[in-house]
Order: sequence, then structure tokens, then C-alpha cells
Amino acid sequence: MSIITLTTDMGLSDHYVASLKGSLLKGVSDKQSVHLVDVTHFVNAFDIVQAAFQLRNCIADFPDGTIHLITVDSEPIINYGSPHLSSLPAILLYKNQYFVSNDNGVLSLIVGENSYDGIWHVEDALSKPSAFIFPAKNILVPIAVKLANGISPDEIGEKVDSFKRMTSLNAVLEPNLIRGNIIHIDYYGNVITNIDKELFNRFGENTPFSITFRKKEYYIDQISVSYGDVVPGERLAFFNSSGLLEIAINRGARTRNGGANTLLGLALNDTIRIDFSPAGSKETLESLF
Repeated sequence: MSIITLTTDMGLSDHYVASLKGSLLKGVSDKQSVHLVDVTHFVNAFDIVQAAFQLRNCIADFPDGTIHLITVDSEPIINYGSPHLSSLPAILLYKNQYFVSNDNGVLSLIVGENSYDGIWHVEDALSKPSAFIFPAKNILVPIAVKLANGISPDEIGEKVDSFKRMTSLNAVLEPNLIRGNIIHIDYYGNVITNIDKELFNRFGENTPFSITFRKKEYYIDQISVSYGDVVPGERLAFFNSSGLLEIAINRGARTRNGGANTLLGLALNDTIRIDFSPAGSKETLESLF
């Protein structure tokens, strides 16, 4: 059985995604055993940071051998004068799964600082200039098809030492303060930040804190376990299944009564502050009694 996932910025109002799926099904030799899974088709145009975020958060849910096709910013760039500036079709082997994408930085955002098992550039896929008209279908899909048909990456491309690196925006740790940013707003309007649980726990389990954002009157001073910890319509903060700080409204949804982004006035890239009470403060002393 072959599982192929698709992460694109193509939306669903046009024929593009159907063309990708049709080409995949036409090329795979055992059509009865291939399963196509949509991760998302609503990545913002050319936004590889968002594409990596979406895929990175579901990798662990797929079995070994899964092939992830990423077609965001998929047109290759060939720079003969400065090869390091080129973006070539690539295969990444990471966590026993394959990732097929243009090597434009998205692979580095998926891997982060973790180790990976191999990276291959597929330069012969660039031999047909007409393929650049629809590179997702004409360049990347054939690579995914070859993997699904059991062909080794060593037979498809040339193994290289590294991929193009792109740094993501990280939360900043300061004395008695964490300063982060909103990196994603989901379908419900829940706000996800780049502040992870490990960073938060550096200040100690019982240290008082206050989470503030654009509308400071809507601060949050406790971490919940789940949405149900507060009454419907109330704001809360908790660490989600990816270990990232999420700000939400219980039973809130932007398609109905409004999500956290609209009700709290939050937007992508907004700053989120967590101020911790320093040792010896009034709040800390009172918490001892």
C-alpha cells in the first residue's frame, strides 16, 4: 500500500488539485493500493512556512514509507553563477517517510534541528522546459510516482550533503519574559503561537504569569488542560497536541459566533507576551501561604 499526501496552495476552486491527483493515480502501477490524503490545499500562496507548519504537525500520524508531496512554491530556480541560490526538485527521507518538494527552504523548516536520513536532488527532471508551465504536476508528481512504484531515491536523483536552509521565527526568552508570535490561525479561529511548553516550563511550575496580547484587558493568567476547563465563550490558553501555546475561546468558531482571532483582536504575526512574576515578588510570596 502506498500513501501519498498533498500539501498545496492551490485551493479547491480550480482544476489544479484534481490534475495532481489524476496524474498520481495514472502513474502508480498498483492503482488499487494507493491512498491519496489531503493535508491542506489552503496554504497562503507561496508560503512555505505555513506549508511546513501544517505538515510538520501531522507527520507522526502517518506510517513509515508515506510519501508527502509539497507543491508550495514549486517552480525550480536554476542559478548557474551561484548554485547555492538554486532551488531544485528534491527528495527528503526523514522519520522513515519521503518528502517530495522544491528545495526552497520548506524541507529545512520541516526537519528543524533534527537529524534526517538523506536528501537527493533530481536535476534530470529539469530537462523539459515545458514542464515548468505546471511544475507541481510535471516535475514533482513524477518523482512521487517513482517512489510509490518502489524505485529507490538513489535511482531517481543524486544524493547531496544538505538542503537549502531557512530559519523560522522563534520565541525569545528574556529575564522574566517570553516574547513570541502568532504563527497560525486555524479554521475555528484558534490562535497558535511559537511558544512551546518546554520554554514555558523553564520558569518553574508554580511561578505566577500573565499572557498578554494586543488587547491587554483580555490577559490570561492560567494554563488550561482543554477547552472544557472554562465555560463556553470564555478565553483560555493551553498547550496543544504539538506542544505549542494556543489561545482559544471555548465553543468559539469564526464561522459562527467568532473565534479567538476576531473576539480578541488577534492576527498572524502579532506579538504574544508571557510576563512571569520575579522571585521575591508579592505574588510569589503570597503563593507560599
